[in-house]
Amino acid sequence: MTWKENPVNHAINKPVNKPVDKLIIETRELWKTYRSRAAVKHLDLQIRQGDIYGFLGPNGAGKTTTIRMLLGLIRPTRGSIRIFGKDIRKERMDILRRVGSLVEYPSNYGHLNAIENLEAIRRILDVPRSRIDEVLSIVRLTAHAKRPVKGYSLGMKQRLGIAAALLGQPELLILDEPTNGLDPEGIQEVRELIKEMPRQRGITVLVSSHLLGEVEQMATTVGIIREGEMVFQDTIESLHQQAAGGIRIVVSEPEDAQHLARECGYHSTKSGAALEFGQMNDEAVSLLVKRLVENRHAIYRVEEQRRSLEDLFLQVVGRGASL
Repeated sequence: MTWKENPVNHAINKPVNKPVDKLIIETRELWKTYRSRAAVKHLDLQIRQGDIYGFLGPNGAGKTTTIRMLLGLIRPTRGSIRIFGKDIRKERMDILRRVGSLVEYPSNYGHLNAIENLEAIRRILDVPRSRIDEVLSIVRLTAHAKRPVKGYSLGMKQRLGIAAALLGQPELLILDEPTNGLDPEGIQEVRELIKEMPRQRGITVLVSSHLLGEVEQMATTVGIIREGEMVFQDTIESLHQQAAGGIRIVVSEPEDAQHLARECGYHSTKSGAALEFGQMNDEAVSLLVKRLVENRHAIYRVEEQRRSLEDLFLQVVGRGASL
């Protein structure tokens, strides 16, 4: 993966180059402005079939605005949105019949039970009554189906909201901050449920969050947005690779060892008795250590230096951002 300098703060700005025929969502130069303020700008979003796409960014970065545009709830100022290869402006209803969504907190009738809440939605969608039992089973609420929803925990209410989003058998599921406000147990419940969607149900998932740790544990692809603009878009594996640091070797006679390493084509900086190198593969490390030992240098430690994903995330969104 290549890095591209961003004039604001050296962020990553690389779209994913995926086959167009496999794209479920594609936006091009998407903008949303309110008077003189741009809430979303230059947004090129690409989500492939079967992805769990983690849409990541600080609060106020433009995630919910983007999701509302994807769902046709607000109109873009300019740019295009294609979902399932169709233009949202021209075929909105055809698209939305294939999409399930949960934006912010689920809306339920507290005095009704889960079955009664879902029945109200089922009638609007005109799907078979059997779907209620199916979606309650998917979100693991069958045992609580006849309890009034006002007695549910936040995690259970969130799962019921996801059940409602699944009622119409969607091919695409869009979830806006689904773990917001949940306790650790509720977060784990929702996370495991989301991870099952592509492999067990064939559903592509877009899940937004301001929590890097949550996205890291369930997403296959990540898009990071800052101040309305996409600054990173690639696989979670690529994000991990960017967090990989260099190699630190603590040696006897570091000045001589540094000179020898330079002769071998490995440049380093010296920090006390340690030589610090950039990223090196295992073979290069092995050859360098072998050469140092052959020249009678004692090797005290070989360490891999890694940045945390949190450090990388802060670099991308700017250290002044709120997590």
